[in-house]
Amino acid sequence: MIPFVDRFQPVLAHYGVDLIQTEVHERLGEDEIIKYAGKFDGTICGDDRYTPPVLDRCIPRLKVISKWGTGIDSIDKAYAEKLGISVRNTPNAFTLPVADSVMGYILAFARRQPWMDRAMKAGEWEKIPGRSLSECTLGVIGVGNIGKAVIRRARAFGMRLLGTDIIQIAPDFLAENGVTMLPLRELLEQSDFISMNCNLNPTSHHLVNRQTLEWVKPGAILINSARGPIVEETALVEALQSGRLAGAALDVFEVEPLPQDSPLLKMDQVMLAPHNTNSSPAAWERVHWNTIRNLLEGLNIPCTDLSQWMVS
Repeated sequence: MIPFVDRFQPVLAHYGVDLIQTEVHERLGEDEIIKYAGKFDGTICGDDRYTPPVLDRCIPRLKVISKWGTGIDSIDKAYAEKLGISVRNTPNAFTLPVADSVMGYILAFARRQPWMDRAMKAGEWEKIPGRSLSECTLGVIGVGNIGKAVIRRARAFGMRLLGTDIIQIAPDFLAENGVTMLPLRELLEQSDFISMNCNLNPTSHHLVNRQTLEWVKPGAILINSARGPIVEETALVEALQSGRLAGAALDVFEVEPLPQDSPLLKMDQVMLAPHNTNSSPAAWERVHWNTIRNLLEGLNIPCTDLSQWMVS
């Protein structure tokens, strides 16, 4: 939202909200937020670290945390609500662009276009073998909104579809899309492509680790568009270096921005992006306005006329 903040300052001013804007490099850490503790009633945040020590310093003034986007793993929601702080987000905010990105990575690895393009531009005429997606199995870890969208796209390409989740998935969705639900180990053993689409929580932290990577089908491709800490990065690097994994597409990392000394930056079989699978101007616009609405409602400021600003 920061690159477009000039658009929204008049809107906030209209509702009597003064804006404190901070310098942000990807996200604010605890100390950076604490500098402003006691100075704000509400916050619009990205993946800023609203941990118990931060929240303790921000009360009693802080009333609402309005998350730009869906994931709230950087916010201790239970603790915030215990303190009387409302935590709001935009569910299903970026389902479509993220699912499109996952499908793009699957196609790139299956059809090998980036590697053929690179070879051609280096003066090589090399026919690099590819695969039809109808020959491949996709395993989706986390069959929520984004996981379901990935499955619907992959189904159109004739992929065999597997899923795993800690909650029961509606049987009609599974039947209509031909999805077989399996335990994690069986999914990893059978999947040519593995798409991480689960939330980051205590049950999913380092879900992909040295042990679970031993279960992976040799030659598989891992795609993580969810959260970096779901994958133990050092174990992932080792699996790529050994050839246990044939490749990976990573939009998220345990440390962001990705450190310049990361071995991932030198791996030809890895595709990287800067936490950007949500890229979609239309989706961003919806999230901008819903985030402002969440902020105003959390501050008990009537905003029934907000739509007039959205049209303009």
